[in-house]
Amino acid sequence: MVDDTAEDQMIPGTSGGDDLAAKKRLRRTERKNAGSARRRVKKKDSTPTDILIKYGALFLLVAQMVGLVLLMRVSRTSHVEGQPMYLASTAVFVMEVMKLVICCFVIAYQSENSLATELSKHVLESPIEMAKLSVPSFMYCVQNNLLYFALSNLDAATYQVCYQLKILTTAVFSMILLQRKFSVKKWAALVLLTIGVSIVQVSGHHDTSKSESEKQSQFMGLIAVLCAACTSGFSGVYFEKVLKGSQTSLWLRNVQMGIPSVIIAFITVYAKDSAAVSMQGFLGGYTPLVWTVVTVQAVGGLIVAVVVKYADNVLKVFATSFSIVISCVISAIFFDFHASGAFIVGASLVVTSTVLYSQPEKKNRRKPILPDTGSRK
Repeated sequence: MVDDTAEDQMIPGTSGGDDLAAKKRLRRTERKNAGSARRRVKKKDSTPTDILIKYGALFLLVAQMVGLVLLMRVSRTSHVEGQPMYLASTAVFVMEVMKLVICCFVIAYQSENSLATELSKHVLESPIEMAKLSVPSFMYCVQNNLLYFALSNLDAATYQVCYQLKILTTAVFSMILLQRKFSVKKWAALVLLTIGVSIVQVSGHHDTSKSESEKQSQFMGLIAVLCAACTSGFSGVYFEKVLKGSQTSLWLRNVQMGIPSVIIAFITVYAKDSAAVSMQGFLGGYTPLVWTVVTVQAVGGLIVAVVVKYADNVLKVFATSFSIVISCVISAIFFDFHASGAFIVGASLVVTSTVLYSQPEKKNRRKPILPDTGSRK
């Protein structure tokens, strides 16, 4: 294999074919030098402010991932004497309303038209699009209710590890709905992920320090996490498929999906907890901690958007890995959580598989073989 630089330094011959080959080599060299210059400019443009924003967004994402899970766990297990436990279904409804309001504010700020005009065009005049997005709206509503149930029965560390199965379900639904293909390395990462989660599940089930009722509660929590991972994978891939080729902004899509979500969540409240609502009220049991949980969950999507914009997907995956480790450490220090050897092994496999799965694929770019135009006419 001949080096491009060495080829570019050769003195072209006098034939027409040699002149053409020399010109092509010169153009390749110019493109290479231009690419190197762009990379150097990009590195110089990375100011301390950009770096601060990048890693600040990463810190916010880690804090949101860890904080939401731990706060949600505390809110579901701590009980103030004399006050009823808040209803998870109403928390989901309030969170969906918050998200919808935030998206409307962003649209009103960014759009040249009024908010009423945008909503009329993309909501009232787009019944087919609204019907399409009712599917992920329903799935996300189910998922959020499952997560509250899971954290009522699982510790934060086990939840964080097991919920990473959404990577596997997303890959499976991507194959089915988007005909996406995965390399051997990614399949190996998915297998490693499944093994790690399985080890974590088995370690909790065989913990002799827990009573039978606690084991049963943990088993129900694991089932809820698995179902939530499935709904998360399907909803994300379905939403991606709807977004492909669409000219509608992401914020408007979130509004189109948020309106059915609010309606479905409201129906869920009275279909599931009508008796409890009539007894304790719609917002019965809401403390400052509960309002914090709902708010953090509502703005979580905005934090992810900031990370994707100012950081990159690799840092986002590392944030997920950091959140697992930090959740385990905090749970061990401040909560009644004792990590067994099997749990540590399983969690390590999950973190490793997450990082491995996120690595970009190396494309083998072979140089084209140019025809010898000078010898044949």
